[in-house]
Amino acid sequence: MKKDAQIYDIDGIPPLRTAIPLGLQHVLAMFTGNVAPLIILANVLGLPVEERSFLIQAAMFVAGLTTLIQLYPIGPIGARLPIVQGTSFGFLPTCIAISAKYGLAGILGATFIGGFFEMGLGVFLKPLRKYFPPVVTGTVLLSIGLSLLPTGIKYFAGGAGAPDFGSLSNLLLGTIVLVTILFFKQFTKGITSMSSILIGLFVGYLVAIPMGKIDFTAVSTAAWFAFPTPLKFGMTFHLDAIIAMLLMYIVTAVETVGDISGITMGGDNREATDKELSGGVMADGLASSIAAVFNVLPNTSYSQNVGIVTLTGIMSRFVVAMGAVFLIVAGLFPKIGAVVAIMPSSVLGGAGIVMFSMIAISGINLITKDALKGKNSIVVAVALGLGFGLGSVPEALVNLPETLKLIFGGSGIVVTGLIAIFLNIILPEDESVSAESLKENAA
Repeated sequence: MKKDAQIYDIDGIPPLRTAIPLGLQHVLAMFTGNVAPLIILANVLGLPVEERSFLIQAAMFVAGLTTLIQLYPIGPIGARLPIVQGTSFGFLPTCIAISAKYGLAGILGATFIGGFFEMGLGVFLKPLRKYFPPVVTGTVLLSIGLSLLPTGIKYFAGGAGAPDFGSLSNLLLGTIVLVTILFFKQFTKGITSMSSILIGLFVGYLVAIPMGKIDFTAVSTAAWFAFPTPLKFGMTFHLDAIIAMLLMYIVTAVETVGDISGITMGGDNREATDKELSGGVMADGLASSIAAVFNVLPNTSYSQNVGIVTLTGIMSRFVVAMGAVFLIVAGLFPKIGAVVAIMPSSVLGGAGIVMFSMIAISGINLITKDALKGKNSIVVAVALGLGFGLGSVPEALVNLPETLKLIFGGSGIVVTGLIAIFLNIILPEDESVSAESLKENAA
């Protein structure tokens, strides 16, 4: 049977009664990942609930706006593929480290500059790709996931500094969320499985109400309509903060290449073109610079939405555009942001443990794409050992200048990435691997 071109073709325009629910499916899959990094960072910074609500509102607005850029390119910027953009979790550990020294303004300044750096990577993408094989990007992703897990556990117990930290009620609430996510992820299919984290948060939110853990005052006082104010928190520019962010932009560029390749292969059964890859990475960078202007953390393409395209085969950009429009509209209503902002920490922690662990698993999957022996094993062992080790014992760097402490300290992700890149370049290829390759070619 011939597929419906309105739905399955990139330029297909199905009727709204079909496009809207399919577009909302994409929103459901990415919503939690889009707002959770802002909630966590806002709590670390000690921002009041009104400002947390604003950041969530801005995150929705920016995700919708930048998704449209990927769908409908501006010149060479954009992949012209059904890609969904959203706030990146990968930058969170580095942002937390920067926040301790420069606050939110320092994060936004580094985000703004870094976005243009990623655009440059997109321009010169083809010759640079060889320096970032799966073993390098996978090691960095594994480091990100591991560094975020302590944050997830703190939220699971009620949030660092909470008077009831570690209480049975917090642990129970976090466990309910965790079990709900596992159930829907493993025992259901389709959109319910893909939206398992969102469903878990919703269940935890409802359970928290009779437990007295939610105060709706902030929702009642929030405005009904407001445009996200650009540069509300300002921007400051610091070389050490910018350098610390640049490595993460390299990693996210490589991730975006993987997402674009996944969409074209899974939805259209073909390799992505150089134009699509370059345009997608440039749009990814521009999205982050736009995000900084609207006070939001760096943006990136969302792998879970790639999964939806692969599962359904629906490539229509119009379908994803409906989801993007919904996000933009939702970002204009502060009450929606307020409802999310008052979510108890233990509810977010239950979901966070799953999300952060999955980042680590993604890293492991990339690392093991090639045999983990010889050169690859050394790259992973040394990079992860030094990076994660220094991140766990920051006192080891106490005598470094302040600038270097921010670049190499914090979560240790920058150290992991730099060592992985350096070792991958200087270490010789394994002779056994080369011999196997020659045999395969001869055959």
